[in-house]
Amino acid sequence: MLSRPKPGESEADLLRFQNQFLAARASPAVKVVKKADKRRGTGGSGDEERPPLQDSRDVVILDDFPDVLPALTPAPPKKSKFKNAGVRFADEDPEERLECHDRHIMAVFSKIIERDTSAAAVTMPVPTGDPFPRAFHRSEIKNEVKVESGRKSIFAQKIAAKRAAEESVTAPPAVETRHIHRRLAVPGAICSPGSAEEEPFPSTMDGKPDDDVSTQRPRIITGEGLGSLENEREVLAIHEENLQKLHSMTQEEILQEQRKLLVHLDPSLVAFLKSRRAVDEGQERREKPGHPEPGTESQHGAEETVKDFSVGVSGMEEFVRTEKDTRMEITEVDLPIKPQKEWIHMNNVEFEKLEWIKDLPHPRQRRTKKGMQARFSLKGDLIPPNADLPTHLGLHHHGEEAERAGYSLQELFHLCRSQIIQQRTLALQVLGHVVQKAKAGEFASSLKGSVLRLLLDAGFLFLLRFSLDDTVDNVIAASVRALHALLVSPEDEEYLDQTFSWYQGMAVFPFTPNSEEEEEEEELTLMEKTQGKKSKDENKPDPDVARYDVIKGLLKTQFLHRLRYILEVVRPVPTVVLDILDILTRVARHSSEACSQLLACPRLIETIVREFLPIHWDPWVAEPGHLLTSLHGVACATAMKLIRVLASGGRNATARLLNKFELKSRLSRYIAEDPQDLPLRREEAIRLSTEAFRLWAVAAGYGQSCDLYRDLYPVLVKILQSLPHLLSDCQENPTFPLSIQRATAVVTLLTHVTQTAGCTAELQARLSSSGPGDGEQIPPPPVTWNQVSGLRPFLETSLRRSVQEISRLETWQALQPLTTTYIIYLGVYYSVCSQQPSLNPIDCLEEVERLTSEVLLPLLSQPAMHSMWDLLRPCSALCNPLSCSPAPESIPSIVSLSCAGRKPLMSLAGSKSPFPFLTALLFLINNVTHIHKGLVSKYTSVLDFKGLKDYLLQSWPTRPPSITPSSAWILRHEYHLQYFVLALAQKMAGTCPDYAQHASLHHCVAMALLSRLLPGSEHLAHELLLGLAFNPEFIPEGKTGGPEAADFSDILHLGTSTKLAQPCSVAAGFPKPRRGVLLGESYQHLPFIRACYLSQFVHLEPALASSQVAYHGRTYLVQSLLLPEVKGPILPSDWPFFPLISLYSKVTGAETRGAVLNSLPPDLVNTVTRNLQWVLLLETWRARVLQNIPAAAKLARLMCVFLTGGDLFLEGPVHCYTASLLALYCQPKVLDSLELDAPLPGLASFHDLYISVLEQFEGVSFGDPLFGAFVLLPLQRRFSVQLRLAVFGEHVSTLRALGVPLKQFPVPLERYTSPPEDNLNLLRQYFRTLVTGALRHTWCPVLYAVAVAHVNSFIFSQDRTTQEADTARRSMLWKTWLLVDEVLKKHLLYYKVPNPESPMGIDLYEQLPPIRLNYLQMVTKKEPKENMQMSDPE
Repeated sequence: MLSRPKPGESEADLLRFQNQFLAARASPAVKVVKKADKRRGTGGSGDEERPPLQDSRDVVILDDFPDVLPALTPAPPKKSKFKNAGVRFADEDPEERLECHDRHIMAVFSKIIERDTSAAAVTMPVPTGDPFPRAFHRSEIKNEVKVESGRKSIFAQKIAAKRAAEESVTAPPAVETRHIHRRLAVPGAICSPGSAEEEPFPSTMDGKPDDDVSTQRPRIITGEGLGSLENEREVLAIHEENLQKLHSMTQEEILQEQRKLLVHLDPSLVAFLKSRRAVDEGQERREKPGHPEPGTESQHGAEETVKDFSVGVSGMEEFVRTEKDTRMEITEVDLPIKPQKEWIHMNNVEFEKLEWIKDLPHPRQRRTKKGMQARFSLKGDLIPPNADLPTHLGLHHHGEEAERAGYSLQELFHLCRSQIIQQRTLALQVLGHVVQKAKAGEFASSLKGSVLRLLLDAGFLFLLRFSLDDTVDNVIAASVRALHALLVSPEDEEYLDQTFSWYQGMAVFPFTPNSEEEEEEEELTLMEKTQGKKSKDENKPDPDVARYDVIKGLLKTQFLHRLRYILEVVRPVPTVVLDILDILTRVARHSSEACSQLLACPRLIETIVREFLPIHWDPWVAEPGHLLTSLHGVACATAMKLIRVLASGGRNATARLLNKFELKSRLSRYIAEDPQDLPLRREEAIRLSTEAFRLWAVAAGYGQSCDLYRDLYPVLVKILQSLPHLLSDCQENPTFPLSIQRATAVVTLLTHVTQTAGCTAELQARLSSSGPGDGEQIPPPPVTWNQVSGLRPFLETSLRRSVQEISRLETWQALQPLTTTYIIYLGVYYSVCSQQPSLNPIDCLEEVERLTSEVLLPLLSQPAMHSMWDLLRPCSALCNPLSCSPAPESIPSIVSLSCAGRKPLMSLAGSKSPFPFLTALLFLINNVTHIHKGLVSKYTSVLDFKGLKDYLLQSWPTRPPSITPSSAWILRHEYHLQYFVLALAQKMAGTCPDYAQHASLHHCVAMALLSRLLPGSEHLAHELLLGLAFNPEFIPEGKTGGPEAADFSDILHLGTSTKLAQPCSVAAGFPKPRRGVLLGESYQHLPFIRACYLSQFVHLEPALASSQVAYHGRTYLVQSLLLPEVKGPILPSDWPFFPLISLYSKVTGAETRGAVLNSLPPDLVNTVTRNLQWVLLLETWRARVLQNIPAAAKLARLMCVFLTGGDLFLEGPVHCYTASLLALYCQPKVLDSLELDAPLPGLASFHDLYISVLEQFEGVSFGDPLFGAFVLLPLQRRFSVQLRLAVFGEHVSTLRALGVPLKQFPVPLERYTSPPEDNLNLLRQYFRTLVTGALRHTWCPVLYAVAVAHVNSFIFSQDRTTQEADTARRSMLWKTWLLVDEVLKKHLLYYKVPNPESPMGIDLYEQLPPIRLNYLQMVTKKEPKENMQMSDPE
């Protein structure tokens, strides 16, 4: 092997290496050959046929490349880095565009020829006496040459003039190749798009190009770079080829090719080619005498209307536009400002550089179905594409689509990072306006997709976060405003303030997005799953966290520290301060963790309390003409609201706020003084006082700050005394709505103080009876029952005054929120007073009777009350699901209540909603009847209101809206009203004889409500389970002939065309009772069924305890006013099957851990029996309650009876109830609705469940017919073929035990035999099991009949099919004819129809029909016995 040269070797060594290489006769690595020109045809393929050239050059041939271009389809898809750079239509993919225009390397590097430089002019440098060449200065050249391109700088023109002067001296005058080219050249194969667009090809009558085309020269190919002889020859060959191609095409084909070229070529290349044509035409005009100047005709032609074609993804689209040709040379006439010679540096005017000051063209009037790039005004309004706005508005300063006004989002993002302060500020302001209008839904009908989602995906959140770190106040203000528009919804805050004084209105759900980001948790290990959510978020990058939770992503970026710095150091203007406080309020609503971070941020709360909640401030701020330039040092209601929302996060946060930050003194300051005396503007003073009372109410909800009640008692009494006089200010005072809000906050405060005082006696008794070893006891609050009991007369008097205004609609509309709080206070008062040891029961009963007779009953008899009950259905969220649908721009990562644009008046949160008042009224009635049970009969009229009955009838059967933050907030209040109606009905069920007519309706409502109640309402669910769901009084069918009616229905086959059979059991010793007997037994066992279900929900006990504390008003135990996070209802929709599902989970869990359950305890059998009894009762008498559960889900839950291990299904009660339920699920309507392929709740795959059932059947079935019926049920023809293949394939041994008799099988055989089977593998399995004897009539009569039917239909089928299927059926028919088993042979050949009444399950032909007989003869090539009689198979 030859060695390579090494450093230090001389030229002699290299020559020696060369001689060694030649002596070795080794093949060289590169072979130099002369390859023939493909354009010359096959004639001259060799080098010997090619005329010798004087300037022969090397030709490099790539041997490894094939001659034929390979296909590009197997290549991997290409990723375009310019995909997001330019403006593209929504349905246009740059990757596909790149893929279709891609060219293989062979198309570029197939032939590499050395450039010919023999004819190039070589200029020698002029000899001078200077040591270095003299530098050239453009001022030395005075005579300039007019350049052809027209787009060159002055320096470039000087250089061109110098070179032209040198070439005129040195170049030989005999060589005039350009004129030769002009005489010989013709239009090239690739015509100039400019010429195609401006001048169509001249044509004759036959549609072919005219001969004038041959007189033109090509605009693209010049032959430059080739030798002198080869130059002309190559250009001429290309010209002739192009001419032949053009003559062979019609005019339409030529135009079509032009359009294709315009679409596929780059626009810049098209512009270049058009400029080449313009230059060549100008030269030709100058050469011809008498030809007009180039400027006249070109200008005239540019003004003509031209058609431009563009092909998109959806097809051809055309638009017409009239504009001046922007490629022509600009003159002084086109400029709006004429340059003057006196101007400095304007002695040589460069018109090309002044082109930007020309007037913009008019916007294009596009007629297209494609979307265009959205552009926005400085106020965030969407500008239509065809809007022709004046330029003085400042909306045309951008590059792309210069004629269109407005800024795109891409341009605004670019301006946000500008170095110019004004540009950054303006861009952030515009983006803030766009976000604000997008959240209001103004772009929903104009733009495709979500603007907010697009902005967040583009990094808008972190763009704002970066802008907050700016040092310029205006940029900070614009960033804060944009962030406020993104995060804060003023309408949401308004409605939350409105519902603050509703029943349980202080408790709200956290604004935490649903954990959709946990999709990747399936790939985590068990140890990683056990880690806390906090640690997982800390390990994720900020953008990943912000993708599913914007607030959490912001908190990771030291967002709070920056806002604290802005408030403390920058000290911005009041509007920025208010925006920051609103943003912090929105952060506090996120979760308890967010509240903790707010409290933990250094000096944040201190700064807010010190600067915006001072005790003393300048009184001049209250002057009407005073301009407030700084909010620092002035009390602010928004800051007080922030503290109130922060206190709602937990009792510990409230204690820190009250004690560490001295908020008690500030509460006393703002409450003790009347709002009109506070040195603030009137509206702001009322708001500040209102928020102070609300903060105090939140603290009292935890049993804190009640010592202020003693200090401020005179102030509270004064306010209560003034409440009746609010009516006089209704029409006169413009601040009347704010005064009503303040009054409701005061009454809400007194409600929670009363609840706290009601706990004093209990806590005092515990403290007195506790010993040293009982641990630390909760001290009683500093307010007693005697101190609050005197408030009731004031509030009851105000209530009497308010209800008198119910007939005056406008006044009642204004007073209804305050009246609602009066009623809630009285309800709380009477619920607490009955537990006080110092209370005189007789006095309490007399007060209740007086309230009923003087206030409540007259109120219920008012005509206006009938109207309020009638408004329940129009304002209900259950009856009108669209009323709580998410907003058009709602995104999961930013939780919103979808109140943008305000709720409709006729909605649950609207101003005309009766729900808050009626809920409070029912709450008071329930507490009154709980104290005085003799008053229950007086309130029967409540349940008789037609509006209430219509509302209940429509609300319970409908499917509730999907759980969203908006719907959860609304539905929680609606469920309160339904619960109080049911609680009142429970009291009337045993005492009022006329109540039975409402029992069934109220039981259906209770059952529907149980599956709808949201987290935080566990107490209501427990009360419904305990006293109403299993109450025999609400199931009147059990004692009014319901069981007998069920038996008659089964006997008369009502609801079905055939009798529903029930499989027997292999276990002997118990009879098979009728369904009526089972229903009667279930009705008698309702108390045991209730105990069974209550024991199954033991896992909800912690949540139940927390919920009971909140609803019972035990304020000293309330931990937080934030409800649990909503991920769905408390109980699943299939909760009636819950004991069975829980049992199955325990058994399977034990088996996965390796344990084996060999015995079943008695309580296990009882649990399953109670579950089946309850489901049977509901399926018979409350079938509509379970209608939201898919039939396949019910079947899957019932299969758990057989999967719990052992022989549980053989127990007598379990077997009877399971068989009765199977008969119900085999009704035709249920079977038609059975969808096993659809996704089922709580079940990953029905196929996997069925495989488990098959394995269990093989192990412990004992051939039980009931178990076999459940195995056979999913094998119907319309279900997945994989289920049937599993039985006849891997689990073929089950066929020996599936001995379900045909007369006991509840499903018609037609559902198994029709339509004929078309799966070839399954048909082969059918035939194989029949022939081998694995499937026999005595073992499995149902599947035997099914297999015979399908095989018979297949072997006698003469329809067109594939070759494989045709060969298989002929072979199968031939093998059937040759069968030794005559009985099976007769069944396969003479099958007619399925018949369950027949011993074999099928009917047979006595003789084959002629068409089958002929087909059998053709296949078997034998004459069958014509008179072959059928004999009964043995």
